[in-house]
Amino acid sequence: MTLFADKVGHSGAFSSPLMAAGFILGLGLVSTVLYFLITIIYNIYFHPLAKFPGPVSCAATRIPYLRAVISGKIGQSFKSLHKEYGDVVRIAPDELSFINGEAWKTIYGSRPGHGQNPKDTRIYPPTAKGAPSIILSNDEDHTRFRRTLSHAFSESSLKAQESIVKGYVDLLIQRLHENADNGNNSLDMVAWYNFTTFDVIGDMAFGESFNCLETSAYHKWVSMIFSNIRYASYNNIVKRFPGSKFLLGLITPAHIVSQRSWHIELTKEKVKNRLSKSNDRADFFSHILKHKDTDRALSFDEMVTNGSTLIIAGSETTATLLSGVTYHLLKNGRVLKNLVEEIRSSFQTEDQINITTCNQLKYLNAVLTEGLRVYPPVPGSLPRVLKGPGDTIAGHWVPGGTVVSVSQLAAFHSPSNFTESESFIPERFLGDPRFSNDSQTVLQPFSVGPRNCIGRNLANAEMRLILTRVLFNFDMELDVRSDDWANQDTYLLWDKPSLLVKMRAR
Repeated sequence: MTLFADKVGHSGAFSSPLMAAGFILGLGLVSTVLYFLITIIYNIYFHPLAKFPGPVSCAATRIPYLRAVISGKIGQSFKSLHKEYGDVVRIAPDELSFINGEAWKTIYGSRPGHGQNPKDTRIYPPTAKGAPSIILSNDEDHTRFRRTLSHAFSESSLKAQESIVKGYVDLLIQRLHENADNGNNSLDMVAWYNFTTFDVIGDMAFGESFNCLETSAYHKWVSMIFSNIRYASYNNIVKRFPGSKFLLGLITPAHIVSQRSWHIELTKEKVKNRLSKSNDRADFFSHILKHKDTDRALSFDEMVTNGSTLIIAGSETTATLLSGVTYHLLKNGRVLKNLVEEIRSSFQTEDQINITTCNQLKYLNAVLTEGLRVYPPVPGSLPRVLKGPGDTIAGHWVPGGTVVSVSQLAAFHSPSNFTESESFIPERFLGDPRFSNDSQTVLQPFSVGPRNCIGRNLANAEMRLILTRVLFNFDMELDVRSDDWANQDTYLLWDKPSLLVKMRAR
């Protein structure tokens, strides 16, 4: 008692400022620990989502989710969780993942009296100067962007621009012939598909190619694209904590930050170059500039953000699907043989191959659809925040404010949705009775609702034409070094290694 009195003094106060600071620090530490313990207990046992299945660690904190994001395992993680826990899984204290096809319309659609559920913007990288884009925008801005660009992606516009696409596919085939060397060396088809799709979208968006096929090399901008995707992963983490701008600069590797800045600056340069040209040539920006004096007009910063989005979404995802389909074809000889037979029996000369005739190839379309199922270009999910008091999703009442999504890789590989779900079998989309119980409604790789993929027509046209031309010209064999190619990290997109293929001209 005497000792305590000596330390606090006769008045009960601390005799040393240092002791007072230590007491306050200790009290703060104890309070913080108690706060987190109480939060964890609440999340596990008393939270409105406590009734949903999932690991206790995911219910307690978001740490397992964030660890999956930064390690590049987000798609595989969701797949494993659904395999263990079923159609709906609690993947974080306030977030649910669904794989039932009925969930698409409720989460992503727009219904009378409900409207659209807003995106969880934390998973996307911030736009240049904070200007909205067709990916990140409120409903009003999104409608403006969509109305302005929709005609550029219509069937009629793509038909009018078919000669542009065909010109780059011609150059792809020429370059492959020059480099194939009758199968004595292996070519990286990830690179060649990327060269083609980036050149096409560069021309169609800005009126000038990236010249990847011309030089047989990646343009610097193309090589920086994935840094922008990785930047989104770090952004996804730090936006969940106070002081996110400071934290983003603190944890993001310097080379990723610099490459993202370079990407933005080059986009500005591309937009400026396009604005300096006439508007006679029909490309994506011609549709934007038609409305420069109307209520649909885009500011310069909006042109930059949307230009960047068009380049990434209009090229990377198409090249990804082509790479995945090529790999699975070369791992499945029966399917490859059937597709090659259909293509080579349908066309006597290469001049007969165009967007319209490719669309008539039933087995080709089934192969590409199966490719989208087995290897969806967006392997994870695109979460939304449930509006209002809540809604019923796939038979489950979910309270408002919950983050919800359909996890594509998990949904498309689930045995509850697809028979022999891990196998590459295009016949499931050709009426084979073995697959009569497959869930056709769950397969929505382009999403659904007012914010579904605006470039779907272009992607389908390019995929059909490129794959048909390649298989018409070449016999292909997988290099043993790429035998395990599909074992990849997943971020917002796949982190694809080289796909080495031996090419022999027919």
